[in-house]
Amino acid sequence: MSSEILIHVRSNETRVAFIQNGVLTDYMIERTQNRGLVGSIFRGKVSRVLPGMQAAFVDIGLDKAAFLYVGDVRQDMNPSGEFLWDEEDSEKPADFEEKKDPQAQEENKQPIQDLIKEGQDILVQVAKDPLGTKGARITTHLSLPGRHVVYMPTLNHLGISRKIESEEERERLKVILEKVKPNQGGIIVRTAAEAASEENIENDIKYLSGTYQEIYKNYQKKKGAGLIHSDLDVELRAVRDLLSDEVVKVVVDDEEVYKKVVKFISQFMPRLRNKVEYYGSSQPLFDKYDIDLEISRSLARKVWLKSGGYIIIDEAEALVVIDINTGKYVGKKDLEDTILKTNLEAVKEIAHQLRIRNCGGIIIIDFIDMEKEINREKVLEALQDELKKDRSKTTITGMSTLGLVEMTRKRVRPSLLKALCEPCNYCDGKGFVKNKNTISGEIFKQTERDAYTLKSTSDLMIVHCHPTIADWIYHEESSSLEELEKRISKRIMFKVEPEFHIEQFEIEM
Repeated sequence: MSSEILIHVRSNETRVAFIQNGVLTDYMIERTQNRGLVGSIFRGKVSRVLPGMQAAFVDIGLDKAAFLYVGDVRQDMNPSGEFLWDEEDSEKPADFEEKKDPQAQEENKQPIQDLIKEGQDILVQVAKDPLGTKGARITTHLSLPGRHVVYMPTLNHLGISRKIESEEERERLKVILEKVKPNQGGIIVRTAAEAASEENIENDIKYLSGTYQEIYKNYQKKKGAGLIHSDLDVELRAVRDLLSDEVVKVVVDDEEVYKKVVKFISQFMPRLRNKVEYYGSSQPLFDKYDIDLEISRSLARKVWLKSGGYIIIDEAEALVVIDINTGKYVGKKDLEDTILKTNLEAVKEIAHQLRIRNCGGIIIIDFIDMEKEINREKVLEALQDELKKDRSKTTITGMSTLGLVEMTRKRVRPSLLKALCEPCNYCDGKGFVKNKNTISGEIFKQTERDAYTLKSTSDLMIVHCHPTIADWIYHEESSSLEELEKRISKRIMFKVEPEFHIEQFEIEM
């Protein structure tokens, strides 16, 4: 399976696309004005302890207080020297492998009021970004991901990714882990460590343990709540987590970021350095691969299947509902066969859309009713097989007699819909329109695209758009506008059209 990583960089945002066999399977976006916080480490001050909820609110220097659940609070040491912690609720990597003892786990759990007090300073890490009216979800169980391992300074645990299936390889990694494990903290060997040398794994551990020592020193020096350590930029995170032998090339369209990626790969995975390419064409990188077309499709409520059927995806605050319909597909044999084929085709598209849209939380899938139990089992098995390809942890509870499947998918960062859109003021929050960031980005992309495709000799391009968008670009995106004008060697003028919908715009030479 051949894969490619595409990194598209502009002054206002960086976008990363992961392509497998020509199909977009993962998409990340990080904007200069709204960077994600997941993985960042803060010095926090407990502002309120809630025994009735077994949780606390912690001031970490953001507008909203962060939420800390008792299962995410580091427990005291027991006589054996192991940290006691709530394995059900702590945020852990998807490839974490562990042995659970529910009885001991319940006995060792302490109430939150015995663990932390109001006014106490604590070292915390953001596990989930703020979402809607909710503040960030935080944990005291720090985890520092590297290329081959995840280092957990507050846990005495050694584990190996479940996705490494070879028993021989697992034994080899266990031997290495016992030799190079740090004096303090635990280690999880990541899937990327398969076939990695002892030297590479040891270097990873030394680098991460050194990083933690630096973080702890900064925590002790810092006065008051605030940021201590930020996670890597999105392009380096993507390379760290996605680059493997299956990846044919990493394409970067910005020279400075290209140098940064090459330096990062040279340090942590030198044998893959030659896979990085600089993209210098004037045609936008994502246009060459039709990425924006796929993203637009993934923002739509209705997604068509090749057979003529379709799925409807509705995303609420804490629930995603997916409905399957036969649509234009009438089948060939009988009704049961038509329904089965539609459901099986929908399974692949649903798994694909969940990854692209980054849907999380509770997900309900309403498959078309099937009379035969064997057909229900086929659909459920197909769904489980497709979800194995997902990097985020998913759990399926089974299929009801009505054809409903209830599942959960681990949510870390906001979904694609939440990242690119905002509640619509035209319909009182019942629908969505693209936000000003996204619309201005589309204007810039279309302007750059037209300058490339139309080959006009005119040195002026006029953009007709809603007054709100023109104001936003002049006030918030002026540097990006100047950069674009230099890139296409043309002046860009905006003409406001009050009657336009906020998403509507037209470009003329």
